[in-house]
Amino acid sequence: MAKSFKEKTPAVAVIGCGYWGKNLIRNYHGLGALQLICDKNEAVLADFKAQYAGIETCIALTDVLTCKDIAGVVISSPAETHFGIAREALLADKHVFVEKPLTLRGEEGLELIALAEERKKVLMVGHLLQYHPVFMCLKEMSSSGELGRINYIYSHRLNLGKIRREENILWSFAPHDISMILSLAEEEPESVVTTGGNYLHQKIADVTTTHLEFPSGLRAHIFVSWLHPFKDQKLVVVGDRKMAVFDDTQPWKDKLLLYAHEIHWKNHMPVPTKADPERVDIPEEEPLRQECRHFLECLTNGSQPITDGSEGLRVLNILNTSQASLNAGGQKIDLKTGAGASVSNYEKPRYFVHPTAVIDEHVTIGDGTKIWHFTHILSGSKVGVKCNLGQNVMVGPEVSIGNNCKLQNNVSVYQGVTLEDGVFCGPSMVFTNIYNPRAEIRKMDQVRPTLVKKGATIGANATIVCGVTLGRYSFIGAGAVVNKNVPDYAIVVGNPARQIGWTCECGERLTEDLDCLGCGKHYEKKAGELEKIG
Repeated sequence: MAKSFKEKTPAVAVIGCGYWGKNLIRNYHGLGALQLICDKNEAVLADFKAQYAGIETCIALTDVLTCKDIAGVVISSPAETHFGIAREALLADKHVFVEKPLTLRGEEGLELIALAEERKKVLMVGHLLQYHPVFMCLKEMSSSGELGRINYIYSHRLNLGKIRREENILWSFAPHDISMILSLAEEEPESVVTTGGNYLHQKIADVTTTHLEFPSGLRAHIFVSWLHPFKDQKLVVVGDRKMAVFDDTQPWKDKLLLYAHEIHWKNHMPVPTKADPERVDIPEEEPLRQECRHFLECLTNGSQPITDGSEGLRVLNILNTSQASLNAGGQKIDLKTGAGASVSNYEKPRYFVHPTAVIDEHVTIGDGTKIWHFTHILSGSKVGVKCNLGQNVMVGPEVSIGNNCKLQNNVSVYQGVTLEDGVFCGPSMVFTNIYNPRAEIRKMDQVRPTLVKKGATIGANATIVCGVTLGRYSFIGAGAVVNKNVPDYAIVVGNPARQIGWTCECGERLTEDLDCLGCGKHYEKKAGELEKIG
C-alpha cells in the first residue's frame, strides 16, 4: 500500500514565531510536517508547546541545524537575519524556505543560490500571492492568451497600518506585487521609477509609487501605503481582449472578475464598449497552506519551487533599484546600464546601509560593513571593512573605527574616540570626550582622546571616561565605569573599574598559570604586563 502524504512528509523547523511565524507554524503543523520551533522568547515558546502537543522547541539555531531529523528550515525572522540563517542552514544540508525578502543585498542572494545549487538543496522564497488560487488562475489565463496582449498592470496594496519601523512601506508591502507582476510579464523590466512620501518619520517612506517599463511595451504601476483610510488589495491586468481584476478584499466568489470590454474606433476616435463582469469559479483554499504544501512537495520530489532563489533575487533587484530611485528623489533608473542612479544601493554596494540610516558627506565606509536602522555617521568619519553598526548608533564627527568592529545598539562614538581593529562595544555602553562638561560652556577644545586598542571588548552599559586607553584584548565588564588606563588582556569590573584577572584573545578567562583552557594559548607576565607566548 502506498504511503499517505503525511507519512512521507519531511520534518521542518520554523525559526521565528512572531507576527507571521505563527501562521507558518499553524500550517506546517496542519500538514503534519512541524517538528521544531526556534525563537529567542522562551515565554512564547512555552505557549506554542502547550498549544501544539508533541512539538519540540529551542532557543538556539545550532539545535535546529544539528538535528538530523529536520529536513527543511522555515525562516520567519527579521529581514536582516535572513542571509545569515539561510546560509548556515544550507551549509548544514537543510532545505530552506525564507520569508520575503530573500536577503537585503543582491550579492548575498547570489551566494545563497550558488550554495543551494552546490548542496543540491531547495531554496524557496515566501512570495505568498504566487500561491493564491485566484492568482494562479489569473496567471493561467494570461499565459494561455485568454486576456490577449497584456498592455498594463497596476496594483494597490493599501491599509491603515501595520506600521513598521524596521523597514519602509516599499520593502514591507511591495515584494508581493513585484513578484506577481514579474510572473505575469514573463520578462525583466528595462527601467524603474519610485517616488514616495515620509509623513510619520523623516527617514521612513509611508507611501510609495513605483513605475516599471518592459521591453515589450508593457507598463506596470505599484501603489503601496500604510496611511490609507481603508484596506485595498487590488491587482488589475489590462489585456487587449479582456481585463481582469483580482481584489483580495472581496468574498471568494468575487475575488476575480473578468471584463470583456472593447474599444472601437469611430470617426478616428476610440469609443469604449463596456461588458458586464464575469465571475470565475475557483476552488477555495488558504494561500499559505498552498505555499507550505508546495515547499514540502519540492523537498519530497526534488522539484524546483515556483518562487525559487532566482525569482527571489529578481524581486530583490527591483526592490533595491526602487529604493535607489526613491533615495534619489524619483530618478528614472535604467536596469541594464544603471543610468540615472545617483546612490550606491542600485550598483550592488560594497557595504550595506539601511534606508533609515543617515550618512553625511566625506564619510569613508569599508567593504562588507553593515549599518543598521537609524544610525548616523557624521562628516569626516572612517569606518573599516566588515564592521557591524547596530540600531541607533552615532559615530563622529572625525572618528576612526578599525576593521571588523561590532557596535551594538545605542552606542555613540564621539569625536576624540578611536577604535582599532576588532573592537566590540556592547549595547548602550557610553564613551565621553569632555571630562567636566557644562551645557552653557563650549568645551570642544578640551576633548580628551580615548583609544580602544585591537580586540578589546566593552560590556553592555559600561562607561568609558575620556582620556584613557583600553589595552589590546582587554575585557570591560558590563556596567563598569573606567576612569584609568586598562592593561592589555586585563579583565576589569565595577565602579570605579578594578582588575580581577586576565583574559585570552579568544575571550576566555585565564587560569592562575595564565593558560587558556578554551584555545590552549599560554601567557607570561613581563614587567607587570601580559604577553602571549608562541
